Amino acid sequence: MSRIGKVPIAIPSGVETSIEGNRVKVKGPKGELSRQLTGGVTVSVDAGVLTLERPGDDAKSKALHGLYRSLLQGMIEGVEKGFERRLEVVGVSYGATVEGSRLRLQVGYSHPVYLNIPKTLKVECPSNTLVVIQGCDKQLVGEFAARARKVRPPEPYKGKGVRYVGEQVTLKAGKSFVGAEK
Repeated sequence: MSRIGKVPIAIPSGVETSIEGNRVKVKGPKGELSRQLTGGVTVSVDAGVLTLERPGDDAKSKALHGLYRSLLQGMIEGVEKGFERRLEVVGVSYGATVEGSRLRLQVGYSHPVYLNIPKTLKVECPSNTLVVIQGCDKQLVGEFAARARKVRPPEPYKGKGVRYVGEQVTLKAGKSFVGAEK
């Protein structure tokens, strides 16, 4: 089992944490997040350091101990620096724009696809083929990026579709290559 739960979390300057029962609230320059802790895991703050304690040494307690430590670390990092995902839209006449509180994707269908942007996220399109998603909640940023990618995932023959920036798409050989000399 991992021992990640035992590692204390340093609270940077500019980030405030408060504990109310088994709910942890974190507030910083990029936003505010809160999380309910279950399974008997407790949190304490001493001299700018957040530590977690588990109730026992059974497998479930150990798993929750490491999980909540990682989630709290992500919350602190999110409210301090924020998270960002970048998507690129590849294809002839494919594009993306932000219209009010919706992301408009034109990706080869007979109609544009609209995705409602959650209120805590900031989505912008610096160019017609690039979408930048920013926010303090790592899960929400990743989930919205995955929903946008799911509209038209990259296809394996020409690579057209919505993909993460830097994602490697393995292209298949077409029929003309397969039918070559024997």
